[in-house]
Amino acid sequence: MPGTLLEVRDLHVEFRMRDGVAKAVNGVDYAVAEGETLAVLGESGSGKSVTAQAVMGILDMPPGRITGGEILFRGRDLLKLKEDERRGVRGREMAMIFQDALSSLNPVLTVGYQLGEMFTVHRGLSRKDARAKAVELMDRVRIPAAKERVGDYPHQFSGGMRQRIMIAMALALEPGLIIADEPTTALDVTVQAQVMDLLAELQRELGMGLVLITHDLGVVADVADRIAVMYAGRIVETAPVHDIYKAPAHPYTRGLLDSIPRLDRKGRELYAIKGLPPNLTNIPSGCPFHPRCPLVRDVCRTDVPPLYEVEDGRGSACHFWRETLHG
Repeated sequence: MPGTLLEVRDLHVEFRMRDGVAKAVNGVDYAVAEGETLAVLGESGSGKSVTAQAVMGILDMPPGRITGGEILFRGRDLLKLKEDERRGVRGREMAMIFQDALSSLNPVLTVGYQLGEMFTVHRGLSRKDARAKAVELMDRVRIPAAKERVGDYPHQFSGGMRQRIMIAMALALEPGLIIADEPTTALDVTVQAQVMDLLAELQRELGMGLVLITHDLGVVADVADRIAVMYAGRIVETAPVHDIYKAPAHPYTRGLLDSIPRLDRKGRELYAIKGLPPNLTNIPSGCPFHPRCPLVRDVCRTDVPPLYEVEDGRGSACHFWRETLHG
């Protein structure tokens, strides 16, 4: 893939607990090109955030453990780097926006100090110069009266403004890749749209790659280039964004799309995928989605489907993807 920025190959992550071994990530493969937005979708517990933490090198180990795979960033396998080398990549070359800004920011330090710290640690700037850079960043993400508010604390900002501060922190050193983990959680829809528009604008300006982790299909429709759908720690479908919305090739993706409220179905009962996501300490044999799948057949209970090539740039981990695609 020309211009590939990040490539995750056959990644496996597990958590050893008293109840057993939870296999959170089971052979994930995806790639992100420079300037591209990849949206990673799925229910809670599907492995989206764990994959991102493994990429960033912030996975809690123990109990987490990477048991296989490669994470290539600009051709370099991050899993083979020493911790001080990995720390140098974080912030400078790749950064992460977390979903809960209030708990991610330090409540006893001003936002100016926290933004400026990126420059004192990585660039060796003085506190005065770092504070000036913090004001520039706050202006860049459109926080009003940035010069006057640089000395404020996180609790003095609204939820939307705190999320803008998190974006500013991620952008501080102009990394090549940003991972945004549910960046619009708990924000109202108008603020969600503002935050996503801001991210998209900054991405175009800086030419960054963006991995957008979410369970909200509505958030990604206008900003993503490609979508990877995860279920039980695996990628079950990947395709250009408009192809998935037009004709999904996996029953799980179809179920997610059918679960979205629509104006043309007013008064009808809202569709819901039956059952619950699997227990990751006891993932079903065969296709992990088969206990909830409306198309289930005997082969689904015994054989794990590979990621079949549907067409160029599209893949589906379903034995009966043709039936789903044209159904």
